[in-house]
Amino acid sequence: MAKGFRKRGKPTMDVTRRMVLQGGLLTLASTLPAVSGAVSVAPTWPSSLVEAARAQIGVTTRYDPTYVKLAYPGGDVAPDRGICTDVVIRAYRRAFGLDLQKLLHEDMKDNFSAYPKAWGMKAPDPNIDHRRVPNLAVYFVRRKAALPLQDDFAAYRPGDLVTQMLPGNLTHIVIVSSKTSTEVPGRPLVIQNIGAGASEDDTLFAYQRTGHYRFAPSAA
Repeated sequence: MAKGFRKRGKPTMDVTRRMVLQGGLLTLASTLPAVSGAVSVAPTWPSSLVEAARAQIGVTTRYDPTYVKLAYPGGDVAPDRGICTDVVIRAYRRAFGLDLQKLLHEDMKDNFSAYPKAWGMKAPDPNIDHRRVPNLAVYFVRRKAALPLQDDFAAYRPGDLVTQMLPGNLTHIVIVSSKTSTEVPGRPLVIQNIGAGASEDDTLFAYQRTGHYRFAPSAA
C-alpha cells in the first residue's frame, strides 16, 4: 500500500493499516489454509518473478511506510521492511535487473501530467513515486500492460500484478502466485505485504480489484 507515507516519527496511514490488521479485516489472509497445487506456467519470466517475490517471505517481516531518502537508481529501504509496492519493485530487480524506481522516474519526468496529483506533488520525487500504487498503475498502463478485470480465476496468471482497494480506501498491489487455494480449487494465491511483511495469501478475491496488469520485462 503506497498511500500514507510518513516522515520518521510522524504517524500517518500506517496506523490505519495496523488498525485494519488488529480489527480482523485481514483474518482471511492469516487463517486460510496454505496452498495446494500449482498453476501451470508457460513463459519463463512469470515463474522467475514469482520466485523473486516468494524469496522475500521471511526476509521482509514488517510493514513500514516511512518516507526514506533513497539512493538513485537502485534505491531501497532496509530488506526487513517495506510496503506492498516494495514486493513488486524488489521482485523485478531480483528476477530481471529491472529498476522500477528509475523507469518510473524517467517516465514521470517526461510525462508528469499523466500521473496522479493526489499528494500535491509539483515535480517527480524518486524517493517515493515508484512506491505509490497509483503511480505504478499509470506506468503499467502506459507500457500497455493493462488487462481487463475478470472474475474468472484462470484470467489471473502467475506473475500478473493486481491492484486492490482495501477497507478505508487504502490502495494495494499484489503479485499473483503460482500456487492455488486449498479452500477454492483454482483460485490463485497472491504474494504481498498487506501489513505484517511479505506473505503468500488467499486474498485475490477478498478485496475490490481495481486493476490487472501483465508487465513482461520486454515491455520496460
